[in-house]
Amino acid sequence: MVTHGKLHYAILKHIIDYGFAPDVATLCKEFNCSSHEMVEMLKTLQEYHGVVLHPNEAKIWVIHPFSLAPTNFYVKSSRGAYWGNCAWCSLGVAALLKEDVTITTTIGAHDEQVVIHITHGEVEEKDLYIHFPIPMKNAWHNVIYTCSNMLVFRNEEQITQWSTRHNIPKGDVQPIKKIWEFSKEWYGNHLNPQWEKWTMEEAKAIFMKYALTGEIWNLESTAERF
Repeated sequence: MVTHGKLHYAILKHIIDYGFAPDVATLCKEFNCSSHEMVEMLKTLQEYHGVVLHPNEAKIWVIHPFSLAPTNFYVKSSRGAYWGNCAWCSLGVAALLKEDVTITTTIGAHDEQVVIHITHGEVEEKDLYIHFPIPMKNAWHNVIYTCSNMLVFRNEEQITQWSTRHNIPKGDVQPIKKIWEFSKEWYGNHLNPQWEKWTMEEAKAIFMKYALTGEIWNLESTAERF
């Protein structure tokens, strides 16, 4: 039986090994099924919020923490180079790779480039911050937009100015070191054939463990997974 976990694992493993997502034909060979069956499995995985497909075809656009389209976050290691969806996702890519990486991005998606080094499991640029303007309970309303707004900044004043400049409400601000530790746990089980999304209660517990509190991090208690 092809479970969400097995399909999710196969996609992530292919991205890590080759730098791009497998197409339907490749997945059909992997799981010995028809293209129709695989398209339906991908759609089901999308309904589970385990993948984001292109709007008009069964082609993988996003599988967190990876983007399969260019973004403002370029993650490079000895194994290859990848796009992260956002600051959080880019740290998640590093967590999955489990090796030294560089993350090249720009401050607030403007014109100042910054390179973040993760060496021997530690973030070297500890004086950076990540802005989370979208409430987590709304993250999947438009997950591409949500991710595109999780950006790196040098200080909170910069974030305040950025929010005013772009008319985007200021959300929660967290030091990159904390989000790195959080990302290692959040994405720690992603590369696993038995992977399942966190339940809402599990997600809330992880948020609380890393002192991620307040309106941005509030989740509703539902039977859905996050």
